[in-house]
Amino acid sequence: MSRIGKKPIEIPEKVAVDVHESTIHVKGPKGELSWTYPDKMNVSINGGIVSVERAGDTKIERALHGLTRSIITNMVIGVSQGYQKVLDIVGVGYKAQVSGDKIMLTLGYSHPIEFQLPPGIKASTDQKQVQITLTGVDKQQVGQVAASLKALRRPDAYKGKGIRYSGQRIKLKVGKAGKK
Repeated sequence: MSRIGKKPIEIPEKVAVDVHESTIHVKGPKGELSWTYPDKMNVSINGGIVSVERAGDTKIERALHGLTRSIITNMVIGVSQGYQKVLDIVGVGYKAQVSGDKIMLTLGYSHPIEFQLPPGIKASTDQKQVQITLTGVDKQQVGQVAASLKALRRPDAYKGKGIRYSGQRIKLKVGKAGKK
């Protein structure tokens, strides 16, 4: 039995969970999400608690058991509290500006980069324009947008310039040794 899969999911107040056929809909104060879970899983709601059970004991069903429970938990947390990722921009002249659903990034290239945010993701920058905060209800989508932004200018191995997650430590390489 999956240790994660057998844990019940408590539904907080102001969150509504509904199961139709093999689709689960979660609605809360921050928004709403829906997901089609695998046919081999059985999702049931009993008195404010969501439980996930599997039909058999094959390797695939055991793997999907914990995954299904984790995704449903992330949906419930997302619509009630939301998710947030913070990115730091390190480098002289590197900055970001948010205008509507677009982020304009100056990252040392010959031209500024315009990044279109997907629906459901909001971005903001600090006053110095060197920190981007991404918020949304879908954990996977927030993480994917953060990874896409980071891929535009990965941190340099020698100086550490680029886009990184806030709190991420970069191990810098030692540069060339001079003449002795």
